[in-house]
Amino acid sequence: MTYSIAEAAESTALTPDTLRYYERDGLMLRPVGRSATGHRRYTDADLTWITLLNCLRGTGMPIRDVRRYAELVRAGDGTEQDRLDLLRTHRRHVLAQLAEVQEHLGAIDRKIGIYTEKLAGLDLERTPSA
Repeated sequence: MTYSIAEAAESTALTPDTLRYYERDGLMLRPVGRSATGHRRYTDADLTWITLLNCLRGTGMPIRDVRRYAELVRAGDGTEQDRLDLLRTHRRHVLAQLAEVQEHLGAIDRKIGIYTEKLAGLDLERTPSA
């Protein structure tokens, strides 16, 4: 099955401009197909790849690393170790970011607890005793 750029954009939660950028910047595995009228036609394999690109970008992988990963995949067999190294390095970065975010979330949760207790105490003070 093939998809128009609008359908691909909707399916991947990206804009058509972003899809064109991915293609122009060498992030796609192969050139996007074209219809007889010259319109882009994305395949299921293209959408699967774009989903991975979204994941990598969503976890903060720099475009230069995404581009490098795409180059390695396009190069085929023999690049697996380089791909693995790139993904492991990125994974370590993501785990460090996640730990930092969890630490910040803990601080927010502590503040929420302080205010919740304070407001609960105020409600008890306002409640008439029986």
